[in-house]
Amino acid sequence: MSRIVGIDLGTSTSEIACIDEGAPKLIPNTLGKLITPSVVHIGEDGTVLVGEDAAEYLFTRPDCTFMEVKRLTGSGEVLRAHQKDYSPEELQAMLLRYLVGCAETYLGEKIDRAVITVPAYFTDVQRRATTKAGELAGLQVERIINEPTAAALDYGLANLKECKNVLVYDLGGGTLDVTVLELFEGVIDVKASRGNNHLGGKDFDELIMCNLADPMKDERALMRLKKAAEDCKIALSTQEEYQISLPFLLTAKNGKPVSLEKTVTRTEFEQWVQEKVVSTREPMMTALSDAGLSPGDLNVILLVGGSTRIPCVKKLVEETLSAIPRSLVDPDLTVARGAAIQAGLLEGSISNTDLVLTDVCPYTLGTAVLHEGVYEDRLLFDPLIPRNTTIPTEKSRLYYPATDYQTTVQIRVYQGDSSNPDNNEQLGDILLTGIPPAKRGKEPVEVTFAYDINGILQVKASVVSTGGKVSTDISTTGVKPKPVLDLSQWEKAEEARHYRPAIRKAEKQIAFGNDEAGELKILVQQIKEALLLKEGQQAEDLRAELLELLEDMA
Repeated sequence: MSRIVGIDLGTSTSEIACIDEGAPKLIPNTLGKLITPSVVHIGEDGTVLVGEDAAEYLFTRPDCTFMEVKRLTGSGEVLRAHQKDYSPEELQAMLLRYLVGCAETYLGEKIDRAVITVPAYFTDVQRRATTKAGELAGLQVERIINEPTAAALDYGLANLKECKNVLVYDLGGGTLDVTVLELFEGVIDVKASRGNNHLGGKDFDELIMCNLADPMKDERALMRLKKAAEDCKIALSTQEEYQISLPFLLTAKNGKPVSLEKTVTRTEFEQWVQEKVVSTREPMMTALSDAGLSPGDLNVILLVGGSTRIPCVKKLVEETLSAIPRSLVDPDLTVARGAAIQAGLLEGSISNTDLVLTDVCPYTLGTAVLHEGVYEDRLLFDPLIPRNTTIPTEKSRLYYPATDYQTTVQIRVYQGDSSNPDNNEQLGDILLTGIPPAKRGKEPVEVTFAYDINGILQVKASVVSTGGKVSTDISTTGVKPKPVLDLSQWEKAEEARHYRPAIRKAEKQIAFGNDEAGELKILVQQIKEALLLKEGQQAEDLRAELLELLEDMA
């Protein structure tokens, strides 16, 4: 069998590494560089260019040159070049083939096995899409590993004897991940992860663009502006101002050329990106809370991803955690190094160490069940695997058909934390048939969720009395994660004051443990969710139902 390589398949750049004499080693591309732009160009004759060679066409042929494809992973979107359609996974496969080709040339051997990294907050759908990209590239994907976990592996291999609480703040070109883990004598135990799959350096670039010029339809001019914005962002990490000069950017309606000359200061840039940078505070604090830690419990803060070089990002992390992050790993290369370490552990090329890794499921996974209420039955989300459960894991639960003599049940699979299934993301469903007809509550059905080490979910269901079974690997298209709701923040929502009296009264009744406490708890939770989601009418309808129930209890 061939050796296993580690690949950081990034939004902006990608890297590939392997284990050489027991240590991770980055592999150079055809230009001798360790970092490859994640850009793909398709020529009219079908010729594929990748990396810097492809990036040159962003300005002359943007119609058939693709960048930031990672953001479309698992979306089901179609990209078109020369009258031919391509999926994001097909384009990522082209990038992977290039990286593997570089490795084969450098190592002088065939490579067909890989560990590929993904953001910790990638969904089940996005993880499957990444695996598919690897398979399309001719690779056997041995493991999908979370990017911050890979960075922790890189740090952990060099610090095997340490016993520390570590927070990894990973802000790359397209995604944010915050992971809290414990390192003790070679064991890397991931405790919690939070993040945002649609926040990264590219969003900062777009904010610069918006403040430099009005929206434009000229694709070539747009690409020039985008490149200038990226250069500006990078420059302002080390200098106080940057001069943007774009002569003959486009042609006005009167036929005259339009140029752009603008000096951008670091202060201006920080004002433009402030809201997005501040938004990363919540994932940090929630990840710590989920891990049962406070900022004072942290011993090490690792900054990963090129966007962590931005001074105001570093400052925000420092202020939030009351500690100065240390440059203990290379922000650009540590993820690929960690992927190679995971590859080495799998293939046995790192065998003289007791390094052990555990990871977690970043999302709560469960199904929808019918709950009998005082006034009406309601559909509720029932979690089987809570978020931040150590993986691999398998959880089972017994359910009963909702009506008399029901012979089939549809099991809908969701990810999220809302008690209302509609506020979560439906990943898929399976249909279990052959249930013996019986009165409601008499014929149990067992549902099992199995979440593997690659972060991929399998759902199984069986009829307990007959042994009849059905199972599926949950796979769907176009699912984008919704933010996890922090119910403790409901009082900050608009109109919260209007709902506070009813909620407080209900919470007192819940504390007393009355017979209707379960129904009250559900209603209170759903009102808070509706307020946070700004669903005014839904919140008001639930409030009216809550008040009616409280009145009957009086």
